[in-house]
Amino acid sequence: MPIKGPERYRMENVHFIAIGGSAMHNLALALKYKGLTVTGSDDKIFEPSRTRLDKEGLLPEAEGWFPEKIHAGLDGIVLGMHAKKDNPELLKAIELGLPIFSYPEFLYEQSKDKTRVVIGGSHGKTSTTSIILHVLNSLEQEVDYMVGAQLDGFDRMVKLTKEAKSIVLEGDEYLSSPLDLRSKFLLYKPHIAVLTGIAWDHVNVFPTFQSYLDTFRAFLDLIDPAGVLIYNEDDKQLVDLIAEKKRAYRLIPYTAHTSRIDNAQTILTNGSGEVPIQIFGDHNLMNLQAAFHVLTEMNISEKEMYGAIPSFSGASKRLEKLVDRPDLKVYKDFAHSPSKVEATLNAVCEQFKGWEVMVCFELHTYSSLSAGFMAEYRNTMQGMHKGLVFYNKEALRIKRLPDIAKEVVSEAFDNPELQIANRGEEVLEFVNTEFNPEAKQVWLMMSSGDFDGMIIKDMFPVVEVQ
Repeated sequence: MPIKGPERYRMENVHFIAIGGSAMHNLALALKYKGLTVTGSDDKIFEPSRTRLDKEGLLPEAEGWFPEKIHAGLDGIVLGMHAKKDNPELLKAIELGLPIFSYPEFLYEQSKDKTRVVIGGSHGKTSTTSIILHVLNSLEQEVDYMVGAQLDGFDRMVKLTKEAKSIVLEGDEYLSSPLDLRSKFLLYKPHIAVLTGIAWDHVNVFPTFQSYLDTFRAFLDLIDPAGVLIYNEDDKQLVDLIAEKKRAYRLIPYTAHTSRIDNAQTILTNGSGEVPIQIFGDHNLMNLQAAFHVLTEMNISEKEMYGAIPSFSGASKRLEKLVDRPDLKVYKDFAHSPSKVEATLNAVCEQFKGWEVMVCFELHTYSSLSAGFMAEYRNTMQGMHKGLVFYNKEALRIKRLPDIAKEVVSEAFDNPELQIANRGEEVLEFVNTEFNPEAKQVWLMMSSGDFDGMIIKDMFPVVEVQ
């Protein structure tokens, strides 16, 4: 548990233990822009964190942990999830009695006097948060934020200021820090909350579905009594959870925004006309409707929302278009959990009727590589033309999981249209073999990893974007 919280706006010197993480380095950048003195350490820093930290003078001189960096002059320590309990810098901070807090706790402490909007749920958090921020940014509305992906028009994924009256937070249910084993979103205490749905994930933290439900129960109890909960009414599990007991805050149910598809183009339909948009799929139409409800609570008009949404191209790695030709589309998507895989594939199949839908999916997370969880993927990859499931044996080693035979993966998915691969070369061979320049094809590359370090665009050398 954190030792004590920071004093808002009076902190001057902050040290990050595990500064190289996606969220951590963005918070470090945000604090530097806010005028604080920031230092940090990490034992491994990858791109783009390395370049972004280096550009702002925050890249540690050497990788590793250095207890001498921890001193009484620090006003606080931000502890990343990547660090271990026996981290030498952490032990030194504890010895000195310095304030130590997790990433989400810091965000809460820095936003106690703001209206907090928290987007939670097993899927759609990043996209819903991104839509909200895109509309507000288009309208030049000042707001603080934390979002889990890089967005067009935004320099970084975290913004903290003294002036903004509201903060929009993507609410992750994963653990806060090695010292604080609460879900991140349990620290935010929202005034406006969104729950997009519940589908079991993170089995290394929530070994049973009931334990996973319990953290959402706790989230429901932490919403401000005078606030509002915006929730997906099509998710029965979520509806049942909300109905368990009465609460003082308002409830706003939502479902997918009405739309139609014309020549692979999704068009929003509403009482005042039609609005063509760049994103597509029922899951994104759900995310959009949730975002619109939040924006209404933030006093944004329908006219303003519909005027801003056509320019929204999506968050990074969320159905991100990599190749766009009349006869070929290639999308990269972060989908990794069973519900995300199914929703993303269904969206592509619906959007591109009459096309050959080709799929490559990488098992990369702890949950997806756990043999006991893998059966959850059964029936999630229907409607495609052909597909491949890839897993990297190195990922198994890093996560200290036992090796998995291809036959086990094949049995779990139970789909004769799927090939199974555990070497990067097999993925490339699948693409080279199945790519058909004579047919209209859409390739969906789903992974929270990188397909053994391969650059997806380079898998299609004959169809580079002109």
